[in-house]
Parts: sequence; C-alpha cells; structure tokens
Amino acid sequence: MGRAGKRSPGRIGQALARARSEGRVALIAYLTAGYPEPEATPGLVRALVDGGADAIELGVPFSDPLADGATIQRASWRALEAGMTTGRCLKLVRELRNKGVVIPLIVMTYYNPILAYGQDVFVQDAAAAGVDGLIAVDVPPEEAGELAARCRAGGLDLIPLLAPTSTDERIALAARQASGFLYCVSVAGVTGAREALPPDLGAFLQRVRRQTELSLAVGFGISRREHVEALRGQADAAIVGSAIVDVIEASPRDEREVRVREYVEVLTGRREART
Repeated sequence: MGRAGKRSPGRIGQALARARSEGRVALIAYLTAGYPEPEATPGLVRALVDGGADAIELGVPFSDPLADGATIQRASWRALEAGMTTGRCLKLVRELRNKGVVIPLIVMTYYNPILAYGQDVFVQDAAAAGVDGLIAVDVPPEEAGELAARCRAGGLDLIPLLAPTSTDERIALAARQASGFLYCVSVAGVTGAREALPPDLGAFLQRVRRQTELSLAVGFGISRREHVEALRGQADAAIVGSAIVDVIEASPRDEREVRVREYVEVLTGRREART
C-alpha cells in the first residue's frame, strides 16, 4: 500500500521539520479559547510561546465536547458562559497575529460549530485571521472529503485524528486527506492527563508511519517531560492539553502566565521539574 501525505509543507510542517532537524520532539500546546476569561487568552498564548511551544492549538468551546475529559469540558463550559464563540475565537487569532505571534496556530473544534458558522465562510475567515490548521474532532475520514477540499483551497492544513483502533484502511484514507500532521490519539478514550503512555503506543505509531510521510503527533494523556522524551524516534510532536488547563485552573490569577510558562519550559526540557 502506498504512503500518502507528501505535500509542500506550510507553517506547521516547517515548524515540525525544524524541531526534527534539531533532534527533539516538538511541543504542541493546547488552550481552550476564552478560558478562564476571554481577556486571559492572549497572555497565556504568550506564556506558551515564551516557554518554547512549537505550535498552539486553540480549542473552540463547544457544549458537547465528546472527545474531551472532565478538565477540558469544565474549561469549555466556563468559556461559553463568558461569551466565547467561534467568531470570537477567529477574531482572537487575528489579534494574536497582530501582536506578533508567528508560530503555527491550529483551531480545534467539532463539526457542528463549523456547520453553524458556514463551512465556506469558516475556512475563509480562519485563513484570513491567520489560522494554519484545523482539527475537526468528530469528522471521520469517510465524511471529510468536502471539508478537506475547502481547507486545501483555503490554504489550511486539515489534521485528522487517528486512534489505536483505526484500521489500516482508515489510516490510509485519513493520510490522503491530511496535511500538516496526523494526530495520533494515544488511547481509546477521552482527553486527560495520565501517569504513563500505553505500552502498545509504539506499535500503533509504526502502523501509521507505514502509511504516510506526514509528521506524527501524539496527544491525549501527555503531561510530563518523560512522556515527551518517550516519543523520541517514534513521533515528531507531543500534544499537551489537559495538563496545561490544570495548571491554569490551579494558579492564582496573577501567577497563571508565569506558571504556564514554567510548566512548558519543563515539558520542553528548558527547566528541571520541581521535585
């Protein structure tokens, strides 16, 4: 079976290639847009950048986030209560670009907010705002053809999720539609920090690698520097979300940005973890 996914890299592909050339696993850091308050997000993004994140996922809060565990569910609900919407999230991306944020920005959402916004307009507005990639969590590859075509036309990377239960056929189909990277879910479950990576993760990543030349990023459950290091030689990037939201939730308001930056510095190896 042929390998898919060889395209000219955009900003996401370039960032992951740079990390690979430096001999390290890239870090993709997640924030729920608008959490804890809409005005807090720009400063938290800057903290992630200063801590060494290679790319940032901004989650559009959604009332039925079926792939997310309790941590991100709570963050999404709080952001929705504060008035965060899909349109405000795209406006936030534009503001971040205007403030000089140059690393890749990826919007992570579900299909319903895209449909409610209007698929064509969403892709156009996202690209115009400065979004580099889109993760539509609940769009299976069998039904992603139209969205993939829109993203290609608009210059956005469409990034599918693959699970350990994905068949080789589904992996191949997703890889043909994708650009940027493939999001490899480490477990058959929801988001949330975990103690250790699953023992069968390596075999799953090998199955995906046989199908594509795209970069592989691993998410769901990563929360420690040793998790990131364990991916060396197996994946190109680690995605950390719930653990960052946990840091924000546990921090006093005036210490959030410092603590987030310090935590990301630990994940990237710039700082030793506190014992």
